[in-house]
Amino acid sequence: MTSDLHLAALHRYPVKGLSPERLDTAALDAGGYFPGDRLFAVENGPSGFDPRAPIHQPKIKFLMLMRHEALACLDVRYAADENSLTIRHGGQIVARGDLGTAEGRAVIAGFLADYLPEALRGPLAVLAAPDGFRFTDSPRGYVSLLNLASVAAIETMTGAAVDPLRFRANLHIAGLAAWRELDLVGRTLTTPDGVALRVLKRTERCAATNVDPVTGLRDLAIPHTLSRHLGHTDCGVYAEVVAGGVLKVGDRLDLAETSH
Repeated sequence: MTSDLHLAALHRYPVKGLSPERLDTAALDAGGYFPGDRLFAVENGPSGFDPRAPIHQPKIKFLMLMRHEALACLDVRYAADENSLTIRHGGQIVARGDLGTAEGRAVIAGFLADYLPEALRGPLAVLAAPDGFRFTDSPRGYVSLLNLASVAAIETMTGAAVDPLRFRANLHIAGLAAWRELDLVGRTLTTPDGVALRVLKRTERCAATNVDPVTGLRDLAIPHTLSRHLGHTDCGVYAEVVAGGVLKVGDRLDLAETSH
């Protein structure tokens, strides 16, 4: 493990399938999700989700980049103190709603229904995650990590620039050789301030990564490229928080010694 391994960027995705928000710091709790991440999802027709007894639902039940690439053209900002969501398109505010009210959620759903009429499988509804639940792709996907060297390797494979935001990860890490993150499953990464992340599983990539996060164009075939070159479609890993604390961009990451 290189001593140069560090945290290069932090991102949260307040609404599943919509744009990221870059952070300088993030306060993690042991056993918790990445803060402010996947708090909401937009149900595309009745999903069967019950907030009183929440269980993980396949992402096909929600609006998502894998099928609705035009979502990438929306700039979305969530104000946690007001519980409000603002959507911009082409630099202009096109919708704003208080997600704590039925009226505010209806405003957001109504805009998205007009924006993506061909995508509708039923009425759209903005769902809020109850305490202890998030709308992550993986039921064990509490915190997602992306190795920037692996993204650079994909650029070599495709012969094109690849924006790391295609992979919608919470943590971007640098200073690790390409694909070495896949060998971290079962190991624990720590920061000098005591945050500890145990790597649980590899992240299998879907067609959402084919969409440019700025233009909304479906211009690459990343899962196919990975499969052709590596024999799998994995890039990045999921981890759980085993010791909480504050993560800061630039933090050094160390590999904890394996206990015997």
